[in-house]
Amino acid sequence: MIDGTVGMGGHAEALLATSPGGVRLLGLDVDPEALVRASARLQRFGDRVSLTRANFRRLRPVACDHGVERAEAVLLDLGLSSYQLEESRRGFSFQGDEPLDMRLDPEGGETAERLLNRLPEAELARILAECGDESHARRIARTIVRRRPLRTTSDLVAAVRSAVPRRAWPRRLHVATRTFQAVRMAVNDEPGALRQALPGAADLLSPGGRLAVISFHSGEDRIVKLTFRSLAADGAYAVVEPSPLVPGDDEVRANPRARSAKLRVLERVP
Repeated sequence: MIDGTVGMGGHAEALLATSPGGVRLLGLDVDPEALVRASARLQRFGDRVSLTRANFRRLRPVACDHGVERAEAVLLDLGLSSYQLEESRRGFSFQGDEPLDMRLDPEGGETAERLLNRLPEAELARILAECGDESHARRIARTIVRRRPLRTTSDLVAAVRSAVPRRAWPRRLHVATRTFQAVRMAVNDEPGALRQALPGAADLLSPGGRLAVISFHSGEDRIVKLTFRSLAADGAYAVVEPSPLVPGDDEVRANPRARSAKLRVLERVP
């Protein structure tokens, strides 16, 4: 099995605990702290687990480097971990006052601060609309440009609050939720990584093997849906269910962060 976004190791632990002893798991993540925590959590499984620092966009070549030619299951969970939101101090959350970093890999790429202070207004508006489904994208982009330079998450929250009329604030979401999501996705090129990863992940599947993707954004879910349909068109793969599996009311009450999750599964035809 391959967990392309191993994170804190929660999914990997559940997969290994419910699998026969001969099943092995390869876990990928770009966040070195996540790998340290996942390693500690999965220690009891011994040599059944191999962890490596890599972006899931390179899932197929990384698997080949580790001698994995076929996999019975591949999982991609596109959400953030609790650690990244609450403890990483990289600006993923709007709840505190942190540096505008937002890089999943803390050692490479452009920070959110650099992106927000560099991009032209029209490009910022496009990112907020496409990656965040933000209906006030133009107003927020205009306010960000006017308030530059932005340095911290508090600066970004203040810009969003100033741009969006109070009467238009969402009832169940923080007014800056969609903006933070969009900026994070742009900083890490998450849509591009997903588009690159899916065909290679599907190609790794053994006959009867399954690729499962959990997304939290309509744009990501659209990429998964269209890619799965395209792969299934020639008959080599089948989409397990036409509609995504979503959490029930009990699950959302137990884990509010799951409320927007959508699970889609592709199977390689035996």
